[in-house]
Amino acid sequence: MKGTVTRVYDGDTIQLTTPNQTILRVRLYGIDAPETPKIDYRTGRMNIPGQSYGKESGRALKNKLLGNKVKLDIIEVDQYRRMVGVIRLENRNINLEMLREGYADTYIEFLRYPYRKPFLDARREARSAKRGIWSLPEYERPREFRRRFKVQGVD
Repeated sequence: MKGTVTRVYDGDTIQLTTPNQTILRVRLYGIDAPETPKIDYRTGRMNIPGQSYGKESGRALKNKLLGNKVKLDIIEVDQYRRMVGVIRLENRNINLEMLREGYADTYIEFLRYPYRKPFLDARREARSAKRGIWSLPEYERPREFRRRFKVQGVD
């Protein structure tokens, strides 16, 4: 499926507008970017902090994709009814780029063949070079960060 990236929500979620003007919310497959600050909709306050590198990750994805025509290889639809897939810009795999550059971690729990090995290799490369999130003295996986806030009663 092809479309134009019309919004970047954060480092792993975009909005894609198809040629017939269908708007899709797309989660990049196999990656999990650091969280950006969120509003608690019950209170209307910005009380869910972001993680280190959350804003940088979103900015990196925005610089790569916003306004560009891309190809989406849909892998599945998630529980939030988002398309989950690999984003290709010309001959570039943007999901892999985000991993290699240290703007995201692998979402290892969901990686399947044929993506598992190249995604884990990209993660290993970024981690060895201490790029992005891997340069942080205390890195917490985004999944664990989200889980911690759910335990405290914040969605």
